[in-house]
Amino acid sequence: MSVTEPPPMSRATATGYAIGLPLALVALVFGPVGRLDWLPGWRFIVFLVVVYGIAAWVLARVNPVIFRARSRFQPGTERWDLILLALMLPAMLLEIPLAALDAGRMMWSTVPPAIVLLGYVLLGAGIALGAWAQAVNRFFEPGVRLQRERGQQVISTGPYAIVRHPGYVSAFMVFAGLALALGSYWALVPAAVASAILIVRTAWEDALLRARLDGYAAYAGRVRYRLLPGVW
Repeated sequence: MSVTEPPPMSRATATGYAIGLPLALVALVFGPVGRLDWLPGWRFIVFLVVVYGIAAWVLARVNPVIFRARSRFQPGTERWDLILLALMLPAMLLEIPLAALDAGRMMWSTVPPAIVLLGYVLLGAGIALGAWAQAVNRFFEPGVRLQRERGQQVISTGPYAIVRHPGYVSAFMVFAGLALALGSYWALVPAAVASAILIVRTAWEDALLRARLDGYAAYAGRVRYRLLPGVW
């Protein structure tokens, strides 16, 4: 069977991502604060840019096709997944500005330095785990669908030998880490909402793959847990 990969991003699109995402991050952090001299905000931005930059560099070397796969929602994405993502996206977008408003302006939360450090640990580990999952899984796309034109197969190496959905585990870690690294407990609320929706998505995606992807049911029999070994 012939394999058809998603089209590459245009140079203009890639440049737009490279410039637009950091600028959007600056706006999300400093817009609610109302000033640019908030040092924790700059520390947070530099950390994200550096860590995500390293992850992107590694992926470009070991699995460059992942940038094509993740550049857009591909045709055939499940309708229920688009609905879940439409519900989850507002919570994800709210988390950073709410955390910045809390910690940088309103001071609603009193978060000790050890918890802020824990946030950075979760954030860095979550990004690293997500990069590891993408490095071994060329079928890692932003939407849930069966990728028949790409010859989709079950991936059982790397973190997929431990849990069936390590990319979602990384997302939980990032959601919690974003709030705590910025020093906000209130931002854990949208993080929890996004995580709850992601748990539903995990269950529904797992059911789809069991029913329609060859070999997945056998893989699920070997790797028993979706997200947390010994629990679920």
